[in-house]
Amino acid sequence: VQLQAYGGGLVQAGGSLRLSCAASGRTSVYAWFRQVSGKEREFVAAINGNGDQLYHIIREKGRFTISRADAENTTYLQMNSLEPEDTGVYYCAADRAVGRPRSGARDYEYWGQGTQVTVSS
Repeated sequence: VQLQAYGGGLVQAGGSLRLSCAASGRTSVYAWFRQVSGKEREFVAAINGNGDQLYHIIREKGRFTISRADAENTTYLQMNSLEPEDTGVYYCAADRAVGRPRSGARDYEYWGQGTQVTVSS
């Protein structure tokens, strides 16, 4: 399965962006991760085939919403009220294993190329 992420860009603090990730085939769980230069990739959100969602504790809940459109093999990350701390490269990930949405990078077999999100203050 190949993943193609897009939708990043430059936005002012308080603004919104919608990231999209198209998969070349069907998957079970989708996730988004963020990486800042020099730091490890960190979990943002995940969604399984039942629509169950998982978000990074405290930080993203309420501002970000993950969704999926299975007919298009696509997942979305709607990001509102963006803060400069949200800046980073956002990667989509997917896995075919059925189950609950997962937050570990090792839980995902397929990865997209990343899309840059920059939030200016």
